[in-house]
Amino acid sequence: MFKRKIYDKLLAWKQESAGRTALLIEGARRVGKSTVVEEFAKNEYESYILIDFSVVPKAVRDLFDDMSDLNYFFLQLQLRFRVDLVERRSLIIFDEVQLCPLARQAIKHLVKDHRYDYIETGSLISIHKNVKDILIPSEERKISMYPMDYEEFLWAVGDTSTYNLIRKCFESGKPVGESVNRKLMRDFRLYMLVGGMPQAVNEYLTTNNFKMVDAVKRDILKLYEDDFGKIDPTGRIAMLFDAIPAQLNKNASRYHVSGVLENSRAGDIHELIAEMRDSKTVLVSYHANDPGVGMSSNKDLAKFKLFICDTGLFTTLMFKDRDFTENVIYEKLLSDTLPANLGYLYENVVAQVLTAEGNELFYYTFPNEAAKHNYEIDFLLARQSKICPIEVKSSGYRTHSSLDAFSEKFSSRILRKYLVYTKDVSKDKDVHCLPVYMTPFI
Repeated sequence: MFKRKIYDKLLAWKQESAGRTALLIEGARRVGKSTVVEEFAKNEYESYILIDFSVVPKAVRDLFDDMSDLNYFFLQLQLRFRVDLVERRSLIIFDEVQLCPLARQAIKHLVKDHRYDYIETGSLISIHKNVKDILIPSEERKISMYPMDYEEFLWAVGDTSTYNLIRKCFESGKPVGESVNRKLMRDFRLYMLVGGMPQAVNEYLTTNNFKMVDAVKRDILKLYEDDFGKIDPTGRIAMLFDAIPAQLNKNASRYHVSGVLENSRAGDIHELIAEMRDSKTVLVSYHANDPGVGMSSNKDLAKFKLFICDTGLFTTLMFKDRDFTENVIYEKLLSDTLPANLGYLYENVVAQVLTAEGNELFYYTFPNEAAKHNYEIDFLLARQSKICPIEVKSSGYRTHSSLDAFSEKFSSRILRKYLVYTKDVSKDKDVHCLPVYMTPFI
């Protein structure tokens, strides 16, 4: 098993909650939820039962129809799973709990009983048809799990020092040096290509073959599309998902729904977007109509951009028009020699990194009176009582006209301005220019 940061959050929940709440871990399929929870159960409890609702027999599901006799319920679980449960020292895991809504509803009574601890894992867990007829337990504490972040990826490949060195360089604000930056950028591009899905990372470590890694990622994308088909048989969600790279490549100020779904507008598909967001497969960045610390209250629900939760999956989706992505394409992407504008690829990884660090995603556009296109701030972060605008570049150019114009318009609201690009640390007047691998520390 790969080392994951969420393990420390599980430990904190166990110690702080002491059985007073259950823990619900939400995340996209294949991000490693089940693996880390079972490892946690093995290490931190005397015994555990894992109920996987994707394969569990009907007889086990039927136990949740009547929770009036918990002694009988626990006896049946122990008999069927051949596990002795120990009061206050055992854990019961409801894996893929969205497939058995009554099990989720039962959490209220199970937590009140207080004999054991409970962790639920789920994907697409907020879909209305799965919870509309049940009582959502207030005893549930929710946390989100994302694909492996860059530090976790470095741990997986056996590098335990680089991330801390990058952090120190960020804090000092001093250049790392041209040759060192080239190496760090190449290492980060490797993360962008492989991604943070544990299966893909494991395939890379096992085979060192990008074609094999690509096959794993295509399997995951197919799994997502099958899931989309279950919640939206019309196929609209799958079409919106597949079009994300093409939409970002257009460098437009929003996701143009009408270009994907004929005769549809963003205002018509709020529910579909909410379902995609809840599945954790997609990251949604909303337009902030009034950029400031209260951006959540003035976002435009009809004006948004979509990103893929994992940039490794995004890279594969970029080349979905072929049965597989050839090694040569990965090699050129890795060496930054592919003849294409990859700004949208870097924008996606920045969105992924910012989300993993606990940020909501917002962007801002405003008219450029001297040109036909708009100014655009790719990301806005609330920090202290001010905001930090971020402009993302896939190259080493230090031009930042959007940042400059934004600064003139909202100078009193800005704490710091960032240009995220591929070159070394520098400062252009009051703009902090950072290589993309330093994004986690902004």
